[in-house]
Order: sequence, then C-alpha cells, then structure tokens
Amino acid sequence: MHWKQRFYKKNQIGIDAISLLFSFFAAIYIKHQYFLFPKTFTDFLFTCLIVGLWFISAHQCRLYRNRIYKKFPEEILFNFYASILFVILLSAFLFLTKSDYANLFSFAVFVGLHFFLSTVFKYYIRKKQHSAFYEGALYDSIIIVGYNKSSIEFNKTLSEHVYYGYKCIGFINETPIEHESIRYLGNLTSLQTQLQIQHVDEVIIALPSNQPDAIRFCVDVCDMLNIRARLMPALFDLTTKAEEMDNLGMLSVINLNELPLDKWENKIFKSVFDKIVAFLFFIIIGWWLFPIIALLVKLDSKGPVFYKQERWGVNNTPIMCYKFRTMRSANGYKGKDQEDFEQTTRNDPRVTKLGKILRKFSLDELPQFWNVLSGEMSVVGPRPHPTPMNLESMNSVANYLKRHTVKPGITGWAQINGCRGEVRTHEEMEQRVNFDLYFIHRWSFTLDLQIILQTIIKMLRDKSAY
Repeated sequence: MHWKQRFYKKNQIGIDAISLLFSFFAAIYIKHQYFLFPKTFTDFLFTCLIVGLWFISAHQCRLYRNRIYKKFPEEILFNFYASILFVILLSAFLFLTKSDYANLFSFAVFVGLHFFLSTVFKYYIRKKQHSAFYEGALYDSIIIVGYNKSSIEFNKTLSEHVYYGYKCIGFINETPIEHESIRYLGNLTSLQTQLQIQHVDEVIIALPSNQPDAIRFCVDVCDMLNIRARLMPALFDLTTKAEEMDNLGMLSVINLNELPLDKWENKIFKSVFDKIVAFLFFIIIGWWLFPIIALLVKLDSKGPVFYKQERWGVNNTPIMCYKFRTMRSANGYKGKDQEDFEQTTRNDPRVTKLGKILRKFSLDELPQFWNVLSGEMSVVGPRPHPTPMNLESMNSVANYLKRHTVKPGITGWAQINGCRGEVRTHEEMEQRVNFDLYFIHRWSFTLDLQIILQTIIKMLRDKSAY
C-alpha cells in the first residue's frame, strides 16, 4: 500500500484538535482543581470558538503545508507563529466581549501546553513515518521523464534522503539509459502504458524547455489518468533564485525577483535582529562562559586565548574573524600567502584536547558574536572563508563571489546541511556555494530562525564535527 502525502495534513489537524482540547481542559483543572466540561450551550459555543480560532490561525500561518520532506525545526517555527496569532485573536475576543471565560484559564498554561503537546506528538508521528519510509512500507512512487543533469541529481537526492517519502520506480527517456542502478521504462510513447500497468503517484517531467510538445504530451497523459505531474526546469543558473509564478491573462509567467536582502527594510530588520541576538548572547551567556573557556584554553596549552584570521566579508571586504584558539600554535594561517594556509583535518595533531571539545560543539566560534555586534558579520549567512581559500576558489568555482553579496554568518544554510569544516574536493566547494546561493536568493526571517534552531540541535547531535 502506498502512502499518500495528503494524510500527513490529516494527522496534523487531528493532533492539533486533540491537544488543543486537552490543554484547554487541563488548564481549567490546574486553575480550579476540578474538571469543567461544557455544560451549557454557551460553554459548547466557546469551546468551538477556541477550536475555530486555532484553525484560522493555523491556516493563515500556513501550518498545514506538507513539510514531511523538510526539517522539523521549520514546523516548530510555524507552530509557534500560529500560537502567537491564536493568542492575539482569542485575547481580542475576550477583551471585546468582556467574557466571563477570561478567568477560566491561564493563557500561559493553555497555550504553552498546547504548543508542547502538538510539537511532541507531531515529532513522534514524523519519526514513525520516517521509519516506515526506511522500511519501504510507505512511500509515494514516481516516474521521472527525461534523463539529464537535473533528473539525475533529483533521483540521487531521493535515494539519499529516504525520509522524503518518495521512491523512483524508473525513467522515461527517448534514448535508452545504460545505468545499472537506473530502471529504464521506455520512450515517451511508453508513458501511458507504464502509468496504467504500475501504481504511480506522481510524474516528474524533467524535459528541456525547448521540447514543449513532449512536455504537453506528458501533461495530457497524466491529466487523462488523473496522476499528479510536476515540471522540473532545467535552468541550472536559475535554480537558486526566488522565483514566483504569476498569471497574465491565461498565461503563466515566472518572476525572477531581486534578492530579498537588496530591500532596505529587510536589511534593517536583519541588522537589528543580529544586534539584539548578539547583545542578548553577551548579557545572558557570554559574560560568564567566555572567562571559563578563556581560563581552560590557557591551562590546556601555551598561547593566546583568541585566534584572529583574515576572512572576507560583504563585497569581498577583508575582516578579522575571531575564534577561541583550538590549536597548540596558531599556524593554520601565518600570512596572506596561499601556501601558508592549511585546513584542519580529521585527527589533526595541531588540535588540543580542549580544542577538540570546542570544535565538536562549535564553541570556538562564539567570539564571532563580537563580529556581529560590530556589524561585520551576521548571525546567519554564508560562512566566511580564509583569504587563501577565497583566492583559490573565486576563479575555479562558478558564482563563488556571489556569496559575498551579503554579510557572512556564524552559521548558515550550508553548515546545517552537512557542509562543515574541511573542504576536500572541488565538488564539495561547489555544493557549499550552491547552498549559500540558495540562502541568499530565498532569505526570510523564518529561514534565519530555522537555521539558528537547527544549528543548536546539530551542535548537540553532530558526531562528525572536528
């Protein structure tokens, strides 16, 4: 039996409804020490109002979009947004109506308990679904039409990330595919037959844009058999842009927007947010944690507490990046010559015992909050590379310097997606740059919060850091 992704939405709605009612009655019990279920028609209407306001908030905050194939912190953030809007709407109703229900429960207990329960249950359901995906019990089967760089990468992504819930059962292509790990199903004329004899949930059309007749044929076949079809553009240079679909009459067009951080209001908002986060870090954590780490660094090995390294900031401007020293001698970067630079490798003998711990949990990066406070860096952005690495990559990696159109960050989209530490190959650098460009073209405040949350989780769970 094949799992339909629309069931994920039903699970979310069911979980929220149950946790909302449970939290409501639990808050009443905590406050009054007895259960108070709806006894009158007015009580019943108020209970329905609470449920209705929640689902209005959830709908407006796009809480029930399918995010099974995305990281769970994103779902936590949208759950948080919906909770804030719910509190605003319910508070407004109670204030305007001067309702007697205002004293029946504490907002903190009710909303907090609902947020906690819905998050925990959704995480549990997600893990159960992911387990089913890995076991091959649940998945959506797809056929990919077209064999090219985009479709090959897409198939590789599905194979490596089983938790997306997709399984490619084969390729349709005009010319035979000779690849042992790829199942060739025939040419375009075989598409209808394959869809009729096999259970297929979706068809991914990855044909070049200069083949409109072939694309139309695939869409018509899918429409006739009531099978969902998706188009995968082969515009490699546009894949990271923040494209939007728009309609002009009966025609659809793609808008390629300017960069989100080109807008002055976004720049100001992100800058203010960075300053607030950095300031809060120093007054809550930095003032006591920095002296402890500094003392341990001094006791662990000889040398300065902090390590300075020239890196590139926005518009390729050199900045001095600060870190806690993690090596016995700061020879990772002696000067500006490329040959003087040496990346840290796994089991690097230069790293101290304390340095291994600091690197594992990214504590050596904490002094860069000073770079954020001074305006040279952002909390979230492309990680700044040492000058020699920039000089080496700027002429060999496509679009490399575009990552310097925004401020570099303490953490970034590339880091939470596994691009952390040593860069061993040209392909790894290209992958890191692609992640950075994705962030730059699709920046949003929600994405910043998601990256921060995932960074904290990864600090505690990442066993590959060194």
